[in-house]
Amino acid sequence: MKKSFIAMVILEVLGIFIFSGCTSISAEKKLTNSDKALQVLNSLESGDPAAFEIWVSEDSYTQHNLTFPDGRQTVLDALPSLKKAGTTVEIKRVITDGDFVALHSAYNLFGEKAGFDIFRFENGVIVEHWDNLSSITAANPSGHTQLDGSIVIKDRELTDQNRSLVKNFVNDVLIGKNPGNITKYFDGDKYIQHNSGIADGLSGLGTALAFMAEAGVTMTYDETHMVIAEGNFVLTVSEGSFAAEHTSFYDLFRVENGFIAEHWDIIETIIPESERANTNGKF
Repeated sequence: MKKSFIAMVILEVLGIFIFSGCTSISAEKKLTNSDKALQVLNSLESGDPAAFEIWVSEDSYTQHNLTFPDGRQTVLDALPSLKKAGTTVEIKRVITDGDFVALHSAYNLFGEKAGFDIFRFENGVIVEHWDNLSSITAANPSGHTQLDGSIVIKDRELTDQNRSLVKNFVNDVLIGKNPGNITKYFDGDKYIQHNSGIADGLSGLGTALAFMAEAGVTMTYDETHMVIAEGNFVLTVSEGSFAAEHTSFYDLFRVENGFIAEHWDIIETIIPESERANTNGKF
């Protein structure tokens, strides 16, 4: 009887350990790609390498930030220095589209910056990364900053419809295939703008473009490389030029009732090939 009791206790204890282990593994498996991307970005602030070691591929990590070489080790090596420098990361928006996760964040990374990061996942780990960064500037003429505004993702059943709307807008208006169609993409003058130099509404956009033309500043979109969408948010990644400099344009749009209602962007000059730490290209 005594031996049976001891055996039962041992089995119960083993059962607790086994159950706990299964719970831990199960919880880990339940992490979404967006959860993993959040952990990886937050490690830049914490300095803890665990997320990078778990969720970033050791064998294949293609880097499109042109100041970093391929592979995760460069970032892992930099984590202690980033923490020591007081790096902070405040993630504002996360968009998940299949194997892609895009994040819109405020950084204190050797100065205050706004940025977009895009991660591509394969078999549950990150295998590719793109980003666009710019310095934080003052609020625009309408009082909006580069990062404030709507954050709630809704209308997921309209993802493909909203993706097509924004893709067509970029082709028609930004790339310039049918610029006369601009008004069909907006509900009158209802349009919230987060670009630092442009006021709200189509009227604000028109004023800014006229000012640029008068100053001899040109902005050209040549090609869109990526369109990432979830519900009412759509992010486009395009290549072109701004003020005669080779440029990467990241534009985030919020769609409401079939119209573009809000816009954020990050514009980054693409460094020349002679200064790049990898050969993958910006896109």
